[in-house]
Amino acid sequence: MDLILCHTTADFDALGAAVGLTRLLSGARIVLTGGAHPAVRDFLALHRDEYALIERRSVNPKLIRSLIVVDTQQSDRLGKAAEWLDLPDLTEITLYDHHLNQISDIPATQVTIEAVGATTTLIVEQLQKVAGENFLTPAEATVMALGIHVDTGSLTFDHSTARDAAALAWLMAQGASLPVIAEYIDPGLSRQLQQLLTVALDNLQRVNQWGYTLAWSLIDTSGFVPGLSSLASRLIDLTESDLLLLAARYKSDNSYESLTVIGRSRIDGTDLNQLFQDLGGGGHSQAASLTMKTVSSELILQELIERLKGQIPHPPTARELMSSPVRTIRPETTIKQAQRILLRYGHSGLSVVDANDRLVGIISRRDIDIALHHGFSHAPVKGYMTTNLKTISPDTPLPEIELLMVTYDIGRLPVLQAGQLVGIVTRTDVLRQLHQENRRGERDKKTGVNTAYCPLPISRLRDRLTAPLWKLLQKASQEAEKRGWHLYLVGGAVRDLLLAENQKQVLLEDIDLVVDGFHKSADVGAGVELAKALQKIYPGVRLEVHGQFQTAALLWHKDPDLGSLWIDIATARTEFYPYPAANPEVEASSIRQDLYRRDFTINALAMRLTKPRAGELLDFFGGLLDLQSRQIRVLHANSFIEDPTRIYRAVRFAVRLNFEIEPQTESYIRYAIASGIYEQIQGKNGRAPALETRLKSELKYILQAPYWKPALQLLANLEALRCIHPTLELDEKLWWEVRLFDRCLQKFDPQKTLEHWQMRLEVLIAYLAPDFRGKVASNLQLPADSIERLENLDKAETNITQSLPKLPLKSEIVQLLRQYNLPTLILIAVRCRDVVYNVSTRTVRQKIWRYLTEWSQIKAPLNGNDLKALGYKPGKQFKEILDALLTATLDEKIDNRESAEAFVAEHFQMDK
Repeated sequence: MDLILCHTTADFDALGAAVGLTRLLSGARIVLTGGAHPAVRDFLALHRDEYALIERRSVNPKLIRSLIVVDTQQSDRLGKAAEWLDLPDLTEITLYDHHLNQISDIPATQVTIEAVGATTTLIVEQLQKVAGENFLTPAEATVMALGIHVDTGSLTFDHSTARDAAALAWLMAQGASLPVIAEYIDPGLSRQLQQLLTVALDNLQRVNQWGYTLAWSLIDTSGFVPGLSSLASRLIDLTESDLLLLAARYKSDNSYESLTVIGRSRIDGTDLNQLFQDLGGGGHSQAASLTMKTVSSELILQELIERLKGQIPHPPTARELMSSPVRTIRPETTIKQAQRILLRYGHSGLSVVDANDRLVGIISRRDIDIALHHGFSHAPVKGYMTTNLKTISPDTPLPEIELLMVTYDIGRLPVLQAGQLVGIVTRTDVLRQLHQENRRGERDKKTGVNTAYCPLPISRLRDRLTAPLWKLLQKASQEAEKRGWHLYLVGGAVRDLLLAENQKQVLLEDIDLVVDGFHKSADVGAGVELAKALQKIYPGVRLEVHGQFQTAALLWHKDPDLGSLWIDIATARTEFYPYPAANPEVEASSIRQDLYRRDFTINALAMRLTKPRAGELLDFFGGLLDLQSRQIRVLHANSFIEDPTRIYRAVRFAVRLNFEIEPQTESYIRYAIASGIYEQIQGKNGRAPALETRLKSELKYILQAPYWKPALQLLANLEALRCIHPTLELDEKLWWEVRLFDRCLQKFDPQKTLEHWQMRLEVLIAYLAPDFRGKVASNLQLPADSIERLENLDKAETNITQSLPKLPLKSEIVQLLRQYNLPTLILIAVRCRDVVYNVSTRTVRQKIWRYLTEWSQIKAPLNGNDLKALGYKPGKQFKEILDALLTATLDEKIDNRESAEAFVAEHFQMDK
């Protein structure tokens, strides 16, 4: 006999899984080991004959061949049927369950435990492998569908999965009855449970913890009451609690009380299953139960509440959510001035403070738009601002902030400390935080474990860094914590750590850290102060301070532990571009605004290094999703107008990381280039820093990288070479010249004594009309020799191309070409290409090539020492003799020492 065992007080999930197994194991019978949930009991009163049920007392243990246990892993939940687990003739014990992280005492030979919403889902997936159409009867499909509906809250509980939804869909196709499901999914409370509901409400106690309401109620009963889970679910809804413990006790044997506790939680981070396991219970993180004997139910319940308080995570406070410092204006500020400030900083509203910096009102963009519509641009904002304000303190928790915004329909809440405005929390801040919390609550569908929003916990961060670097970051975070600041690892380092393969250590040589501490009395020099503190710990490091941008740099050079490491430490800041392609104007700000000023979403990621929540990832702009999608996406539409070097950065990251530039971002790039704004700015302001030194830096990054060829092609495809000069395009001829020039560099300068990236750039600039070359090179601040070479290139080309074909002797060719350096000659050679390959240009290129490969290497048979040995005295004549010897050698008039000595004797008399 093969038996399927449901746990005591069987629910629909246990029954549904058992019914499904009877279709997989022909002839198997179902045993309800100890009663059923009231709704299940009522259901079976009508449908019992549809299923292969057998009473426990009707089973002859000697005939049992195998056991299958569903929806539990504890033998004490099998009642007296647990004795069958020890039968000597059992061939197999199989266990199916969906409760993870539980300790099982059932000696199963086969175990299937997976993170789904219901055990029935696991059985449905087994059935789908062997079943065809109409494999189940409607009664079988209905009870199995009830099992999934009830245990997943109709797919609304947080442990529900896509697999549960797919299983339900299949059961619907098999004929599950919707009217029956609707009847039993919420059957209402029995008369007994209704009476207990009144008692539970009377006995209810509440406590507030971090903005969450914890409720509990202890009721006395005359014995075990089935259906308490339904009562607990109804009670948490009626009381609008965030967490509820419903405890029922009745007198047991001797002096002990039997205590049953049903737990329900809506708070992410709490784990009722873990809490109840210590007392012999279990379930899910958000729904669990326990039954035990105790001498004091009150003490047990109070202990559970205290332990639950410890589980509840401290919600974010206004201090962590707010933007700070706040952009403020005076009541006398005009509407037009306020509009310009909103435009500059991208805010949706401004705080208004008096002469003592006390908050007196808030004016929104909508208020300003209305005033402007009516022609009151000259009016002061005090006539349009809102003065009836709701405010919060830095320690106000997120649930209270959310309640204020919903209750009063407020889009922004000023944060006051000692009467002073220290920050502001907007509706966007709250929505973003709630989204992150939802992400934190997501479960790993394979393990069932709640995964942190940050995909790189602090322990894994430590494993991916070298030990000395990890130690340095720890010391930096400790120094920041001492001063009450937050410290973040930001930008490319976070990106590269997230992209790294599992278990792969990442070599970071350039790290950006940001200090965010303005709500904790830090000033604009916080980053510099932290850098100086680290210099005391690492006295061998070099410190550079850049006051204009509130940054400090720590540089190690060939350190035995840290290598050549560069760490930039900045105070959180925001920036504004006074005109396109200008250098930004920098102001102190918060970490959120600091990340917003960055170029792309994948570089606008930050990881907190300080406690609490060390290792938490800040992703305000979808950077993590873009990393997963492998795309480059800009943060805002005007990004390329403000800073054209971001175009080059987009290309660099796309090619280096093998990403795609997101279509909308590409359209922004093309619009910025086509607008002609860069040429206008250069003409209007005379200087555009983003098109000068910063563009040169980006060109250097690209042209010295191993991927420079595809990067250059992508720049050309975007027409971005016009940032160098409006007429520059990478046509077929220029592309051929760049590649040929690179091959020449590899041959003639294998030791890289020249700056190869700069030489490649010179090829691009040389393709411009002669009048533009020197100016472009000067704007990019190339070295003086490079500027001179490009300015004189046209003259040199003319001289060489016109003269070379007329020179029949090798000595004449060498005499002409030796006055030019290697870069100039290679430039001229690669540029001597014509579409029709006429003879003169081919001849010029061939002769330059032969000069570089052969003729420039030829030496005369005699040198100065040889001349002295022949009796010639050093002096002016020496140079004449040596030049004549080289000319004769090149022209093949002499070819050895003997002929050379005869040549000298014939043409030069020895001084006496």
